[in-house]
Amino acid sequence: MNEHLALVLAGLAGCGLGTLFFGGLWWTVRKGISSKRPALWFSGSLLLRTGIVLAGFYLVSGGHWMRLLACLFGFVIARFCVMLLVRSHRFTQKPARQTGLALQAGASAEHPSSPEREASHAT
Repeated sequence: MNEHLALVLAGLAGCGLGTLFFGGLWWTVRKGISSKRPALWFSGSLLLRTGIVLAGFYLVSGGHWMRLLACLFGFVIARFCVMLLVRSHRFTQKPARQTGLALQAGASAEHPSSPEREASHAT
């Protein structure tokens, strides 16, 4: 029973590490896009997230391959959970306002030179 508990705890630790890794990636992308130095954000985040996850895997496994496998399984499960959360967050946000010369000039939103627009100007 003690070994089963260790595997469950290793899986939960993997979920935590995966949430930290992929949640940090999502946060980095959001911050890095609007930054003046995106390369610094992305490379720094990659090094920090990878270092934390590798150290976590090493500590959780304790030299036992089954614990490492359970931790990896939790890590992958967390990836799918973060993906679902990010997708649901993306669709609940307000859509970005469309700007551009075509919309400012009064052209159709679908295509600036749509046939409906050309037909209305022909008469």
